[in-house]
Amino acid sequence: MLACAAGAADGAVASAAAAAAGRPAAAASSPAVAAAGSAYVPGEVVVAYEAGASAAARAASARAAGARDGDGGGASAARTGDARVRVLRVAPGRERAAVARLRRQAGVRWAAPNPVAHAAQLAEPLNDPGLPRYGGLGGTQWNFFGPWGVQAPQAWANVAAVAPGGRGVRVAVLDTGVAYRDWRRFRRSDDFSATRFVAPYDFVAGSRFPLDRDRAGHGTHVAGTIAETPGNGVGVTGLAWGAAITPVRVLDEHGYGDAVTIARGIRWAARHGARVINLSLEFAASVRAAEIPGIVDAIHDADRRGALVVASSGNEAQGRVAYPARTDVAVAIAATTDAGCLSSFSNDGPGLDLSAPGGGDNARIAGDPNCTFPHHGRDIVQQSYAGGFGRFGLLGLGGTSMAAPHVSAAAALTIASGLLGAAPTPAQVECRLKLTATRLGLQAPNRVYGHGLVNAAAATDPAVATPACGAGARLR
Repeated sequence: MLACAAGAADGAVASAAAAAAGRPAAAASSPAVAAAGSAYVPGEVVVAYEAGASAAARAASARAAGARDGDGGGASAARTGDARVRVLRVAPGRERAAVARLRRQAGVRWAAPNPVAHAAQLAEPLNDPGLPRYGGLGGTQWNFFGPWGVQAPQAWANVAAVAPGGRGVRVAVLDTGVAYRDWRRFRRSDDFSATRFVAPYDFVAGSRFPLDRDRAGHGTHVAGTIAETPGNGVGVTGLAWGAAITPVRVLDEHGYGDAVTIARGIRWAARHGARVINLSLEFAASVRAAEIPGIVDAIHDADRRGALVVASSGNEAQGRVAYPARTDVAVAIAATTDAGCLSSFSNDGPGLDLSAPGGGDNARIAGDPNCTFPHHGRDIVQQSYAGGFGRFGLLGLGGTSMAAPHVSAAAALTIASGLLGAAPTPAQVECRLKLTATRLGLQAPNRVYGHGLVNAAAATDPAVATPACGAGARLR
């Protein structure tokens, strides 16, 4: 059986743009956060108790979390303005651990760090040019910055103090390869200038160099959405720009790969530390789970090893999610447009988990006010090949291939945030992404959008509570 990369049938609109040379620069923190030295007040957590919690119960929960009432009972309550909400003192650096313990205590309604406020302006921390005709970076990457994007700036602010850009998380990209290094006639993409690549492997050619052989650079485009370098004066940026990428080539230069190769790639990624595995590929709608048992087993193995598997739903405009996305523990992703509607090419149907920007035109969805028709939307723009394996420029692609990496990157940021603990299970990360998604269409979940449009800002916001995600059961 052959699996076609979801982008092999994607509408590709090459958008060449002159990339200004520049030295890599770190993303700047907001002035308030920089002045405070942290996104949160060091050594403080805030806890809200249930109405019936006694003073003894409150004290016991604080002791269990290694915390103490910050200002004395009365002063602490006066500071918060609510007798049931207290500021607790913990050892600096132990804030998140204390929050996690407090949330498990009886009588605790919620617990959170104590964020530092700043002026109500999200300063764009990047000097990447984007496309001038779309208004620069913010206009080009509507999928990050626009009203129907994934809310990237706030997500970056949420994780800035603990793991900038998702630092410390490894994301595997199983695809046509990635332009991640110079080798023979291949060149590293100029917008991967500070991106980390680890544990690469080419299962198509059987080599250690999984360079992208696809002329459109499908795998490079997908990896760029996840972790392209920000602030280097080139092209655009990635959502989880601090994450490390494990490039695994499982598709040939035409975007095809067999089930055995793909299964090997999944197992490789899981055994080499990937916390998220991106599968921007699909089998034909006629393929069933019984025909790809190696892939299904590999996905379950990756799940047991702690890797969240994210896969595209397919590009046939059918009411059926394609495999491998239909695998029960994989997260199936539909594509949406810049109007917040299902993309006309995107598969939907039972088992769909989430939606993410994938570009293209609006589908005809009766009763959905976002789905005005006709609406010709923009594609997803990233740096990729522009006339050969050594030349790069901005390329627009549309497809569920382009949607999946938004969710993979949001998952990386969520893991890095520490809000679910130091080592959250794939089920917990999936749950968090679903319960913080922006609702689309009718009551969520629904077969058109799943739980909604992935929202990286809400998923990484400590003020957004998702207590149901503490359990091991998978949210459907």
